[in-house]
Amino acid sequence: MPFSLTRRAALHEVSLVARQRAYPDCSRQPMLALAGSRRSKASLSGEADRKPNLSTQATSEPESPRHPRSVQALHLKPLKREAEHGIPSCDLQLRSYSLQPLDFFCDFALRAAYYLGLPAYGPVPLPRITQRWTVPRSHFIFKKSQENFERITLRRLIQIKDGNPETVQLWLAYLRKHQYYGIGMKANMWEFSELGGQSVTKQNTRQYETDINAAWPHLGQVKPLESALEADKVLNHRLSSEASGPR
Repeated sequence: MPFSLTRRAALHEVSLVARQRAYPDCSRQPMLALAGSRRSKASLSGEADRKPNLSTQATSEPESPRHPRSVQALHLKPLKREAEHGIPSCDLQLRSYSLQPLDFFCDFALRAAYYLGLPAYGPVPLPRITQRWTVPRSHFIFKKSQENFERITLRRLIQIKDGNPETVQLWLAYLRKHQYYGIGMKANMWEFSELGGQSVTKQNTRQYETDINAAWPHLGQVKPLESALEADKVLNHRLSSEASGPR
């Protein structure tokens, strides 16, 4: 083949490659669209897929019954009530040498206050009380060597606001009944009365005196006996003999 023809053929091939790069092959687009439509049709769920799988439902285990709300609340933070006026009624201070029982009993006290309808706030960490002692390590010739002991007291504060005094006393009695080991408690209570409280106190004192005076004669022998015969009757009475026991 002459040189001119080979040169023209090479130029023609280069021009075809350039045209193919400039104008991409559009013949593949309908094939891609057809493949996409086939995929979309294949991805659609049929009527067989809509039917429930009875085998999986039969083999699945039944769900466990739900626990009561009070049991589920044990794994959550204790609930608290909001105070309307914010007037303090009681300050409860809890003390312990260990952290775990102290936090446990604080959580118990807050839950008890919530179920009694008392707005409780806390627990607030208070400063630690550190006590140290220096004692001789041993006696006789070893008494010059000394040993140090340290004790740290942890404290928490729980405050009750807008609480009824009777309800607060009931709350404290419940905590004292179910007191956790290694926990010490100290409570400061406030009671508020109306103006002119002295007159109310005097009226209550008079009422108490009348009640006591009415019940006092029934506690023992008050009236003097007139003769020895009456004394003999009293001593020989069936109730007195049963009370004194067999002679």
